[in-house]
Amino acid sequence: MTEITFIGFGEAGAIFAAALAKRAAITIWDRKLTQPETRREMVPKAEACGVRVARSLSDALHNARLVFSAVTAAEALNVAMAAAADLRSGQTFFDLNSVAPATKLAAAELIEASGANYIDVAVMAPVPPKGLQTPLLIGGPTAEIADAALQALGFNSRYHSGEVGEASAVKMCRSVMIKGLEALTTECLSAAREYGVEQAVLASLHASFPSLGWAGELPDYLISRVAEHGQRRAEEMREVVKTLKDVNVSTAMSEGIVSTQQGLVDRLKQQGLSYAQLTPFRWRQALESLKKA
Repeated sequence: MTEITFIGFGEAGAIFAAALAKRAAITIWDRKLTQPETRREMVPKAEACGVRVARSLSDALHNARLVFSAVTAAEALNVAMAAAADLRSGQTFFDLNSVAPATKLAAAELIEASGANYIDVAVMAPVPPKGLQTPLLIGGPTAEIADAALQALGFNSRYHSGEVGEASAVKMCRSVMIKGLEALTTECLSAAREYGVEQAVLASLHASFPSLGWAGELPDYLISRVAEHGQRRAEEMREVVKTLKDVNVSTAMSEGIVSTQQGLVDRLKQQGLSYAQLTPFRWRQALESLKKA
């Protein structure tokens, strides 16, 4: 069986690993495994997914042919640096992390110095609910070969470029819009709720953009993504800011998105609220819970 390792066993890593466990030997490693409290949660999760828990990062990489890094944006380069010490020729490192092209290039330099192949992967949609069918753009000198390997495993991948960083540039530029829409909705409806005019605002938005779902579940979905993943999204948007600065584009909007994404998460923490306590998520109730806590 193909030996595959996932570094990072959060939402994306766990979904991909569980799906691949039916057709490959999967090992996982996550720095949370070194902390007793989070290890107690992660080990049963790994067992339920049918994957092996490594003793260390070095152990996780030892027999792996394919290595997937699916950590937070803030840790992406650190993981590449740590993994490079144990990687060797014949292994392929797939960097799924949402970071700036310059960060991907720095990671590629580290990985390729070890003799392993580096693949820039841009995850172009939320991994749930599509799982392996989530669209991926990939790039790098050996990306065409890697694309065939991914598709053989059931991934919905597509070769984009032979250059590291180009696939991620697509993702980063897209994130300005996607994460921005989430942040704008959070800010817009938070204010509308305080003035008691949210119904009129939503009706107006629906009239202007009837196909988007403003009269339905779209507001709940957009704000829920901030409440659940705002920390990770803020880290990604800091990489977007870096992406824009590298080509001398104004970062005003992207810096505002960082503030709004991080701000809602910080408010939840300050009030002692978790996302689980707000599910099933309804944006009005969530905002009221913040006021009551």
